[in-house]
Amino acid sequence: MRLIIVDGLDGVGKDTHAQLIKKRYEAKGEKVIVRSHPESDNYYGRASKKALLGQGKINQLKASVFYAMDVLHSIRRYYRKPTSDTLIMVRYLMGTAYLPRRLTRTGYHFFEKLVPTSPYMFFLDAKPEELVERVKQRKSETEMFETQEAFLKVRSKALDLTKGWHIINTGQSVEQTYHEIETILDQLDKAPAS
Repeated sequence: MRLIIVDGLDGVGKDTHAQLIKKRYEAKGEKVIVRSHPESDNYYGRASKKALLGQGKINQLKASVFYAMDVLHSIRRYYRKPTSDTLIMVRYLMGTAYLPRRLTRTGYHFFEKLVPTSPYMFFLDAKPEELVERVKQRKSETEMFETQEAFLKVRSKALDLTKGWHIINTGQSVEQTYHEIETILDQLDKAPAS
């Protein structure tokens, strides 16, 4: 099974590009599952989302813990017993960038040992001011980390963790961004399985 990870901050287009990737592989006759975290179909995802809509350090901790549990729930459900050719995980390892800076790197490396990784790891990136504008256009409740100040801090921590990731700038059109992703997918799909 091919595992594709699409990660990045809120507003970068993770879900949009995950759906485009899904269509790519479905057009080749594959069965594709997309899991976008936090998911509302289980307790952990709902609890994480609720905490993200709150404020304060307790809600930050709750959001992080429940987010991690939601990802682990998805791994157990979809990766350990594969029912698809391709599994696309949206919001995966980079949730650790929302932890306090002193815990970010340790949290990332700890979580990285718990969950499968892949050569198909994409970190979608954009400038914080662009993300604030995109979040405003969504017309949904703003989460605690969806401010320009929070985007600046979290983006800096996330970029420090992207060794081995494909970093894609989404400050261009969806078509241009997806073209970059598709070029990398073409290369990875041709590479021999390791």
